[in-house]
Amino acid sequence: MKKFTVPKIFMAVLVVLAGLTLFSCLDNDSPEIPPVKLEDLKGNYKGRLITVQGNSRAEKIVDFKVKKDTISFAEFPIKEIVKSVVKDPAKAETALNAIGKVKYDLQYTATVNTANNVIELVFTPKVLEFKIPVDGVNKNTTVVLTAKQKGFFVGMDHSLRYALAAEKITVDGVILDPFETINYNFPLCIKN
Repeated sequence: MKKFTVPKIFMAVLVVLAGLTLFSCLDNDSPEIPPVKLEDLKGNYKGRLITVQGNSRAEKIVDFKVKKDTISFAEFPIKEIVKSVVKDPAKAETALNAIGKVKYDLQYTATVNTANNVIELVFTPKVLEFKIPVDGVNKNTTVVLTAKQKGFFVGMDHSLRYALAAEKITVDGVILDPFETINYNFPLCIKN
């Protein structure tokens, strides 16, 4: 009986075709991440806020809204600011309850970085102003907020990440001294 042999060239072609077929299938199965657009940034967000002041660290979930050129807080986190001004813990809690919600708008400029599929945000924070009631007197308080790094809206998971710092507090025209910077870090915020 004669033995049937397959030519080596024919076998090589079969291996290459099988490889291309498998690669083609793998390529079609992986989802394509669409390029990020400026419109993707807008919406209502819920995010993790990590507040750090010296050795003190606190975490909580906050809500905010992103518009065309503004991040709007219906309730900006002022607890650490008030406690920096009012040293007595009981009086600070009373003041926080009396103040209620403090609104704040954070201005930004956004550009799309197509190479990394992200939107980069450059912030121009304005001064935060509110009154702190202590012992029957309203203390006019201004807080200088800064943003030393860009924020990012990541196209892959549509998350927003950014940070702010309260670097200076003035109470009734007098700079609060000593004062330790309050860092507001938003490491992961997602749309509601």
